[in-house]
Amino acid sequence: QVQLVESGGGLVQPGGSLRLSCAASGSIFRLYDMGWYRQAPGKQRELVATITRGGSTNYADSVKGRFTISRDNVKNTVYLQMNSLKPEDTAVYYCNSAPYDSRSWGQGTQVTVSS
Repeated sequence: QVQLVESGGGLVQPGGSLRLSCAASGSIFRLYDMGWYRQAPGKQRELVATITRGGSTNYADSVKGRFTISRDNVKNTVYLQMNSLKPEDTAVYYCNSAPYDSRSWGQGTQVTVSS
């Protein structure tokens, strides 16, 4: 089990950018494939992006070309660079392993895209 703390959310106008960070505890972080997930009000949590231990990435169609996931195995941190944000990106964003570990959900970070 990995302990996870997300940060970097906020209020941004449509077309703006944010960079989310997820700090993970434990030296075994580098052994996990990781993902960013989000949950909008009234909707189920969805997988947004994944990155393997080796750095291969995959994205949901809704964010492809706008979001970039990366990781730093020395800092035990996963990032999500979000560009060209849209109102429909408004959600609480979480990181977790991929597939997720239900014991490892953090508090998430709120992203609100609004003018």
